[in-house]
Amino acid sequence: MTKDTNMPPDTRSWRDIPQHVRPRAMSREGRRRLAMGGLRTVLGVGVAVAVCWVGWEVSVVLREGPASLPGSAKSERVRNLVLVTDGVLDKTWLARTLAIPANATLMGLDLDQLRAKVLGDPQVASASVSRNFPDTLTVRLSERSPVVRLMDQQVGGPARMLLVSRDGVAFEGEGFDPAMVGSLPWIEGAPVVRQGASIAPIAGMSVVSDLLASAKLEAEGLYRTWQVVSVGRLASDGEIEIRAKDGMRAVFGTNENFLRQIARLDLLIDSTTDPTRPLMRVDLSLGAQVPVAYGTAAPTLSDPTPPSAVAAEPSRRPLIAFPGLSNLAN
Repeated sequence: MTKDTNMPPDTRSWRDIPQHVRPRAMSREGRRRLAMGGLRTVLGVGVAVAVCWVGWEVSVVLREGPASLPGSAKSERVRNLVLVTDGVLDKTWLARTLAIPANATLMGLDLDQLRAKVLGDPQVASASVSRNFPDTLTVRLSERSPVVRLMDQQVGGPARMLLVSRDGVAFEGEGFDPAMVGSLPWIEGAPVVRQGASIAPIAGMSVVSDLLASAKLEAEGLYRTWQVVSVGRLASDGEIEIRAKDGMRAVFGTNENFLRQIARLDLLIDSTTDPTRPLMRVDLSLGAQVPVAYGTAAPTLSDPTPPSAVAAEPSRRPLIAFPGLSNLAN
């Protein structure tokens, strides 16, 4: 189609155009909203790009390991090991347990694998491993403390002494004072369930620990005479039997405050003054009524009673009441 040059020119002015068909000029507020919308679009695109980049970097690290990070090939060799612990393990144990190669770099270490090595020792209750640039690896530990000793022997193997913590975990123990270990009582009657080369946590050790801690805190002299803790009737009857070095047996019940029972036992021992009638068995599990059994012993040289008369005297089981101790705090 050709343009008709004979048509008269459009000589209408702006005022001649009807108002309802005039193009509207954008207001200042409209221009501001348009600009903000554009800015939000740009920011959204930037955030999306950053997220994608971070996700890609994480996927590379997960797939290829920390050595894939930029600059990891030039990271410093591990020169220092720092151990922070609440127990007795030392840096010699840490170096032996981690077994880090001499040429290992800080960024080339697998921290999860190192933490698993540390937790492989049952003496360690919890652990964390972290990098401290440029060349230091820091390990923080929480250790188990022994409560009793356990003599363990597998079929065909040698007997070994294990330490048992409050949560029932048995471990060989390293770094403890031999005198402290030697003062711990032995435990017997505990159900031992094997899990491969190790032992499953022993049930009821928290209750045993409460009894021993109460005795050590309130009557340490009495606690030092305790040699064996028997838990054979703990699950069935709620009883813990203590055997002292002099042969006396004391039965504690789990249904009553241990402090009250320890106080009754302490009073009974202090009130026993006849060396020929030593305490042999005290049942503290029945509350304020405490059955007591006495034994016989050879008289001293100043005792006029002949040995035959002492040996012939039958042991008695009197019932001793302790009403005054029932008001001790729980």
